[in-house]
Amino acid sequence: MTMSAPSQKQQDGGTLSAIAGGRRDAAIVAAVDARQDTAIDLLRAMVRCPSVLGREVTAQDLMVGTFAGMGLTIDRFPIDLDALRRLPGFSPPVLGADVAGLNGRDNVVGIHRPRRQIGRSLILNGHIDVVPTGPEALWTTPPFEPAVRDGRLYGRGAGDMKAGIAAAITAFRALQDLGWQPAAPVYFQTVVEEECTGNGALACLHRGYRADAAVIPEPFNHTLMVAQLGVIWLRLVVTGTPAHVLDTTSGHNAIEAAYVLIGHLKALEEVWNAPASRERHPSFADHAHPAQFNVGRIEGGEWTSAVPITCAVDLRVGFFPGQSIESVKEAVLGVVAKACAEDPALAGVTTHIEYGGFQAEGCTFDADDPLMRVLADSHRTVYGVSPGKIAMPCTTDARFFTLYGGISSTCYGPEASNIHGIDESVSLSSLRDVARVLALFMAAWCGLEPIAVSS
Repeated sequence: MTMSAPSQKQQDGGTLSAIAGGRRDAAIVAAVDARQDTAIDLLRAMVRCPSVLGREVTAQDLMVGTFAGMGLTIDRFPIDLDALRRLPGFSPPVLGADVAGLNGRDNVVGIHRPRRQIGRSLILNGHIDVVPTGPEALWTTPPFEPAVRDGRLYGRGAGDMKAGIAAAITAFRALQDLGWQPAAPVYFQTVVEEECTGNGALACLHRGYRADAAVIPEPFNHTLMVAQLGVIWLRLVVTGTPAHVLDTTSGHNAIEAAYVLIGHLKALEEVWNAPASRERHPSFADHAHPAQFNVGRIEGGEWTSAVPITCAVDLRVGFFPGQSIESVKEAVLGVVAKACAEDPALAGVTTHIEYGGFQAEGCTFDADDPLMRVLADSHRTVYGVSPGKIAMPCTTDARFFTLYGGISSTCYGPEASNIHGIDESVSLSSLRDVARVLALFMAAWCGLEPIAVSS
């Protein structure tokens, strides 16, 4: 395919729709491809920033500099938990975290405004926070020292989701390289706390950011997301009775009791996932076991030679669209109460539940929405086939736009492996292809105008 940039006469005409669609698309694809090395360099720089919870500042500094270099107006603002608590979609700070320490951490928004709006506005949202690395000794190379092997870039956050942010930035810069810019407002949002509450995205809504559509380039392998689960984080605290190991029968082991309770909750998980379950949403018909109750962390005991008095279990409870957060909490409480009343293994044990972290509703996304159609068209231009549609057994920040902002939204991003695991990586050819799709999508959704009109 022969690709050529538009002439100055075409740019100055201000009617880029007059350029043959195939010719324009070819020029955009070529401009993205020419930026691949720059995109990889940006992704390397992003991965080097160890932006785990509470340490996002260096990554956000990098985003400020990057957005400024794109000619965007910068809005950097702290998360104000007190202002968010009353809003739908708010999640309490993560369990065990210092609440005061979670205030004041920044979101960054880079704002593009056209000279004259002729197209539809767009939010390109991505989370800058990453999950902990786990034992670094298990990584092939250090998690915050990006390494390229066999066409993939390795490092914590490479896939989830710094590559998606880099792809969106590359798409915009490629249009600029051609002398074009979106003919509608575009808001680049890099937010905190997606991995534990979503309060960063909620803070953007609270600040007034709205658009005709929002796309989050999460690493879902070039598919359009049409549904996502709800997620609740909770801590189950079990209290037993202490005793010396000389006579363990005189005490009640809180750790052993916690494992018994986990078994009862796992039974509820199986009920919800059953194909005929009234809770199971039809969007997840192709998933064998979408709603996961994950035991993420456990703490218990006071002394090796004593029957442990307390045990705390941190659980992630997945549930379906249509199930309310309150109904899920009631179901969990009901299982725990019934187990304590009826299971002899729990005699003499008391429990209580604390909530912190995700209180996220499940939701669906209209597969026939204009956003989905235009994204699908852009995908077909790059791949020659229509994108798949996927229901995700997790939560994303897309819920805020759809449920609370009245904004059409979805996720579309690169192929990644081992996210949240050891040796996380992203395909670099996928990074390029997602940038191609997003650049074509911006051109179609927002329209294009010349960056400057010559005199």
